[in-house]
Amino acid sequence: MTVLRKGYAQTCEQLIEEFTSKDQPTNPEKIEFSGIGNYDVYNISAPFDDCGELVIAGRVESRESEQSNVFFFVERNGKWVPRENAPVLDLQDPFFTIIAGDLVLGGVQIFPHSTLEGQLGWRTVFYKGQSIASLQQFAKGPDGMKDLRLVELKSGNIGVLTRPQGEKGGRGKIGWTKISSLEELTIDVINEAPLFENQFIDEQWGGANEPHLLTNGFVGVLGHIASFDEEGNRHYYPMVFVINPENGAFSEMELIATRNHFLPGPSKRKDLVDVVFSGGLVRKLDGTADLYAGISDAEAQKITIIDPFLRYER
Repeated sequence: MTVLRKGYAQTCEQLIEEFTSKDQPTNPEKIEFSGIGNYDVYNISAPFDDCGELVIAGRVESRESEQSNVFFFVERNGKWVPRENAPVLDLQDPFFTIIAGDLVLGGVQIFPHSTLEGQLGWRTVFYKGQSIASLQQFAKGPDGMKDLRLVELKSGNIGVLTRPQGEKGGRGKIGWTKISSLEELTIDVINEAPLFENQFIDEQWGGANEPHLLTNGFVGVLGHIASFDEEGNRHYYPMVFVINPENGAFSEMELIATRNHFLPGPSKRKDLVDVVFSGGLVRKLDGTADLYAGISDAEAQKITIIDPFLRYER
């Protein structure tokens, strides 16, 4: 199947209108965490295997703060608890992939801004190891860039999804490049990655959250598209699109859920009520997939959807 570039940028409003005619998500479920006091857990990864045990990486922080840690959780009696003796990382918004047999885990590191007094800067940092216990930092992205993601391609090369902001990316646009090894993941390579043309309008933004290598060699991208309304409230929607890594062509985006498909719950702030932050997608043999997501910057939930990448593999 050929994946073609669209000739126009898509908006949140258009994607919502298209989405209302499709099969709706089912089985919303809150993911319960314990053993972390009164802290919230949100913006989680999908569960992944580590030494024969399923683990979820989750952002843990106080409702009144942006200072967070990443904990590794395992399921015990229906609740997810911190894994004994696992490291705790000073990061936000964890994600993972497997490259050359190694676990590669990343997240957003917060630090004092270099020029703006009293403000924070951020960057994406990467760790790798044979397991969680052996993770060591090996790379970092440019200051000011979130949503950096990696995927091992069928060719053995590594796809790199970027999201610059500012002069190059405005509020945030997605870029794509390829490298032959993790040693080539440098700040220059990341900064020079070309952007997908006409994917987002300038007033809105988006990013990649979790790339999947499909059976035909294409890359299915779980991501998000976001906007502000007139009152300054944020609206985040989980979306997907597909890349042909051979030529960089990409498909149109499509939404896979909205906030009202999840269960009601708390919000970190009033402007974050309508926020669904794509965490990870677990594709299943029955043609469905479980979407794990951070909800309203205050909790984590999952829903079941039709596998959005299946049709690109047929």
